[in-house]
Amino acid sequence: MEGYVDHLVQVILQDGRIIVGKLKGYDIRTNLILADCVEREYSMEQGVEMVPLGLYMIKGDNVAIVAEVDEAKDATINYSEIRAEPLAEIHH
Repeated sequence: MEGYVDHLVQVILQDGRIIVGKLKGYDIRTNLILADCVEREYSMEQGVEMVPLGLYMIKGDNVAIVAEVDEAKDATINYSEIRAEPLAEIHH
């Protein structure tokens, strides 16, 4: 996680939500602090909606996956044209 600090990351939560923002801090329980966040809401009817969240704290037990985002590649994606089912809740 240390290598992701001050980088753009995508976090998939246990409930299927997808949050994207700059990782500002974390702890050993994977509690995260993200800045300049958006939630990417996927839908089959319309393109991906980017819901601004600003500074966001995520409790570690809600985190399923954390991944670094390639900002250059991400900037080339037209999210308004993407149609996809939202992710289902993760059961384990």
